[in-house]
Amino acid sequence: MAGIYLHIPFCKQACHYCDFHFSTNTDRIEEMIQMMAKEANLRKDFLGNETVETIYFGGGTPSLLEPKWIDYLLQKLDSIFPTNLKEITLEANPDDLTVERLQSWKSMGVDRLSLGIQSFDNRLLNYYNRAHTAQESKDAIKKARSAGFSKFSMDLIYGFPAKDHSIWKKDLSLAFEQNPGHLSCYALTVEPRTALGAWEKKGEFIQADEDFVAEQFEILQEESEKHGYRQYEISNFAPEGKEALHNTNYWRGIPYLGLGPGAHSFDGSMRTANIRNNALYIKQVQAGTFRSEREDLAQEDILNEYILTSLRTVWGLDLDYLQTRFGKNLKQEKASRLQQLEEAGWLLWSGNTLSLSKSGKLLADSIASTLFYESP
Repeated sequence: MAGIYLHIPFCKQACHYCDFHFSTNTDRIEEMIQMMAKEANLRKDFLGNETVETIYFGGGTPSLLEPKWIDYLLQKLDSIFPTNLKEITLEANPDDLTVERLQSWKSMGVDRLSLGIQSFDNRLLNYYNRAHTAQESKDAIKKARSAGFSKFSMDLIYGFPAKDHSIWKKDLSLAFEQNPGHLSCYALTVEPRTALGAWEKKGEFIQADEDFVAEQFEILQEESEKHGYRQYEISNFAPEGKEALHNTNYWRGIPYLGLGPGAHSFDGSMRTANIRNNALYIKQVQAGTFRSEREDLAQEDILNEYILTSLRTVWGLDLDYLQTRFGKNLKQEKASRLQQLEEAGWLLWSGNTLSLSKSGKLLADSIASTLFYESP
């Protein structure tokens, strides 16, 4: 099995926290979409003969596109790759959800919407420079359900510096009130090449301290559990059986092809990254000289990545798989470190599978890194 990710590199405006590749100049949308289809053809052998089961339109803002371009890309992919599609996700902002677009997306096979809500508070939305309002956030799922959609995810941001947790608690309350079936929640991160990064450098923005952010993470865990949403990955919550198939495959090491400027790909032993420049990307693909930055992964890299990603999920780190696939006996070779982590209350055992406790999830990446293997 395999997945395809399409990076649509256009937005109405720049969100103040966003470091993803995008442009607010939409003059070359048609040309870009055609070049993404051409890239798919140029790289049709990347996935071998694996059947494509998931497609994910991300960005940027895919919901900006005229529906005909979503349909165009889906038709092209179907003609190039063997497919048995189980999920087609499209990231959408609430202000783009017109009846016409929703009906068009549904008719062409899009069956899951990932909604960029971020907050239900107008003050925060304005501060983040989001294009939608709190009311549009509240109306988003209702409008999409009316068009026949039943599978959703909501993106929310926590960790904004405030005097208390009231905004975050209200955001969660409103989200669960609509029962989207899936939440993706991320701590506010300040990246250098963003407005927030520039403000922080000038002393005009001060991040919330680690304890405040950790408290909001714990509130998220508690509220999700109350509403029957399982934390199946550090940032992702859903009732059992409603997990995102495409994203889950990332964490399980399933190959995927990324199309478009700034997109990443993985074939099981190699990663590639496309150039983060719209004009240069178009020029390269037009000329047939398209090249991705390539990283060949050593066995230890693949092993450590499995440790990192598996510990982030509810399914945990399978020590039997580790032994069979990599010839590593982690229980024996990392015994001292495992004992320290277990005594700290950060690890849980289920048979021969290792997972993180609630408190351990606060430190997921740092815990995983202490279990990494070094190259010989």
